[in-house]
Amino acid sequence: MPTNADAAPEAEAEDQLYVLTAVLLTPGRFPSVLGDDYPEVCATLGLEPYAEGYGLLLGQDGQGARWTVVTEDVTAVACAVSAWDCGMEHELSPDASSVVAVLGGWPLALAVAAPGVPAPHDPQPVEGEHPPLRPPDATGWGAAQRRLGADEIALAWAAWREQVDDEDTFVSPGAAPHPGVRRVLDEAAAYLTEPPPPGRIRSTYAGDEVRALRVDGPGWSMIARTDDIAFVLLDDAPGEVLPVGRGPELPGLLTGLDALAARPV
Repeated sequence: MPTNADAAPEAEAEDQLYVLTAVLLTPGRFPSVLGDDYPEVCATLGLEPYAEGYGLLLGQDGQGARWTVVTEDVTAVACAVSAWDCGMEHELSPDASSVVAVLGGWPLALAVAAPGVPAPHDPQPVEGEHPPLRPPDATGWGAAQRRLGADEIALAWAAWREQVDDEDTFVSPGAAPHPGVRRVLDEAAAYLTEPPPPGRIRSTYAGDEVRALRVDGPGWSMIARTDDIAFVLLDDAPGEVLPVGRGPELPGLLTGLDALAARPV
């Protein structure tokens, strides 16, 4: 879906950015692979964690160099992303006055390239400026892979839920066989009295009176539905997906977390 945006990643004003994709960076919606919360992701990109958030335009210039243009026009980016998600064409050309930063490189891996320009490559770094952005290394198990795994569970909730036998395979919140699960539940419960940084708890619509929750903490991610169970992923449990049954504890915990959660734009 390449389109042209009137942004100049280099000093030459005539050089265009061929936009390949765009993502939102707000407390309620941001690329999870980049961090556990909104301020952490902003820090990775060298941005101030303003509550209004940003839009990130990832593209190439006429020489093929990778650039990430940061815009304050969150609404324009949100409209474009929604249209693209529905398979519709939508031109994204934010006003130059809304651009707050132009960063070399891409923070996310893209499998596409602009037609008619050289292959994607990082621009020449400039001394004293932010080094070119690079996607996190997600080849081995670690925080980035754990967060990506949580993303996949959220996207394919029904498929993962079908694999859980309510009678036999729930991890009971009260007697969790994996010590990490108990730690996650305790740390998530602590958020109710001491709210975490924005974005550590996110909530999206999942049906009538049902919310999908994403909760992250140091070394863990939890994905849940307010009317159902939860799944936990841990940095120190590579590749494991640990289901947590509702029991007497989980419903109230999820309701409390949802009340604190950031909502997408």
